[in-house]
Amino acid sequence: MEHKHKATLSAGRFAIVTVLNAVITLAEIIGGLLAGSLGLISDGFHNMEDTLSIIISFVAHLISKKESNERQTFGYQRAEILAAFVNAAILIAITLVLVIESIKRLGHPQHINGGLMLVVSIIGLLANLFSMLLMLQGSHESLNIKATFLHMASDTLSSVGVIIAALLVKYLHWTWADPVITVLTALWIMKESFGVVKQTVLILMEASPQLDLEAIKQTILQQFPEVVGLHHLHVWRIDEHLIAFDAHINVKATETIPQLEDLYQRITDLLTKQYGIEHVTLQAECQTGLDETLIHHQDTSH
Repeated sequence: MEHKHKATLSAGRFAIVTVLNAVITLAEIIGGLLAGSLGLISDGFHNMEDTLSIIISFVAHLISKKESNERQTFGYQRAEILAAFVNAAILIAITLVLVIESIKRLGHPQHINGGLMLVVSIIGLLANLFSMLLMLQGSHESLNIKATFLHMASDTLSSVGVIIAALLVKYLHWTWADPVITVLTALWIMKESFGVVKQTVLILMEASPQLDLEAIKQTILQQFPEVVGLHHLHVWRIDEHLIAFDAHINVKATETIPQLEDLYQRITDLLTKQYGIEHVTLQAECQTGLDETLIHHQDTSH
């Protein structure tokens, strides 16, 4: 069975977002230096890291499209999972640095050119918002694209925060507004990024998706009288879409090979329709394993 990715994004969109982020980086760093705004400078470096993350995401996106082969029999879909993990982890590290720097800045306020800061932050907001909208396509179906989208969303929120801070600095001279808004934005970004990290780690650790394995066993036993036992069951995710299922089934000794093939197909159809499991591997046995538990526990004492 051939499994294809559901989420695709054109090279043109990735290229546009990359160029936009590179331009924003230069504008914010230069603008930050001229305005004396640490907020703009840090946002500029944030965008610089995002440019790198977009490149990582795009390369992983291309690799994931490669056909399966003898070395990668399940294909290269997990390249995107790795990229999503790296990008989300980097984003968490950046937000931690921003929180620390913001706390430091609260105790050491500095003079800021609010007018210049406002102009540059508005330009950054428009570019980041456009980039975010470009990455929206596919962000709900691919953890890799979602991680990149979160980078764009964090930049957009940062730009909004910088604009609000610039207005408060320019008209009310509230220099503390910049670090406070930065912390609030960082906390939201961190929460979203932890969600991506958690999902990717579970997939990379081949954790079972949220399926009731005992219920699956009982369904098979009830729906197929030919099956008298089920054990040595493994369920895991290849990527965020494809669920793999492997199990040993005990059948009556009178079953012929054509009957077993038909049984395999009917079980596969049921698992796909009822549980969304698309990759099913079954091994038929008669008496072997009848006394085993559902999950096979390997002996690691040696």
